[in-house]
Amino acid sequence: MMSIHKNQRVLLAGAGGVLGRHVTRELTNAGHQVTGLGRGPGNDIRADLTDRDALLRAVDGHRFDTVIHAATALRKPPMRHRDMDATNRLRTEGTAHLVEAARATGARRFVAESMVFGYGYGDHGGHVLTEDDPFGPPGAGPALERHIAGMRTKERLTFETADLEGVALRFGLFYGPGGTDALLPLLRKRQLPVPGDGGRVLPWVELGDAARAVVAAVERGRPGQAYNVADRTPLGFRAHLVCVAEEFGLPKPMTAPRWLMRPMSYAHTVMSTTLRVSTAKAERELGWTPAHPSAREGLAAMRAGMPAGSR
Repeated sequence: MMSIHKNQRVLLAGAGGVLGRHVTRELTNAGHQVTGLGRGPGNDIRADLTDRDALLRAVDGHRFDTVIHAATALRKPPMRHRDMDATNRLRTEGTAHLVEAARATGARRFVAESMVFGYGYGDHGGHVLTEDDPFGPPGAGPALERHIAGMRTKERLTFETADLEGVALRFGLFYGPGGTDALLPLLRKRQLPVPGDGGRVLPWVELGDAARAVVAAVERGRPGQAYNVADRTPLGFRAHLVCVAEEFGLPKPMTAPRWLMRPMSYAHTVMSTTLRVSTAKAERELGWTPAHPSAREGLAAMRAGMPAGSR
């Protein structure tokens, strides 16, 4: 019988981020005590994950049961490959420093936010990826290798650090309250042209559902295991934006030719990827299922929860 870790003292790196705010709420609702870690003034412990000495000083004297790495450096959706540089540093140096901090505070469990793109950008065809598929294959070119190396390193440190029970959650693309909001003014002003999907699909997950998966990983995740976390309805990038526009009564995004996206190198790569994942393992082992099986339902719930004036 697997033990369930209740009433944990949790250090959450990235507590002020879009996912972190949802995770804080869900952990607190589940009876855990959350301490936020990050650079901004709203955090309980202020430190930069890339500064090892400052981080270790900041956590000195604190005790935690579980540490969660949900820190990114994305203030807005990444468009060019270089927009991912700071996040890639958080995945590599940041993770190395955070696992050291976790051990220094006596934590036994380490939960890492990972991503389905770690299976590789590009066309995976009709194959539905499971956690047994290779994660972190060499990237096709230096820029993609930087992103994939970041995800590969983050998981390796999560799983291979002595004395830590490491669990990784491989999320689909996030949407929902705090995430989708930034797209609404762009769609309203027709400033978000996107190419047709051409049959391509990507996994998506609503932010509240993602946060509930983090709680499940804290409480029930099996040490040394990764879990895919996505909803039941893979959608192309354009199809997702059309869904947002329809749900919020906004003009549909204009269709741009694919070559026009090439200067937006990272966005072009994401929009050129076809990727489907199975979440059977998360459902079986974590007892997690998405409350919103598709973006259509998740976006409807988001709109229903917004103040009338901001819809």
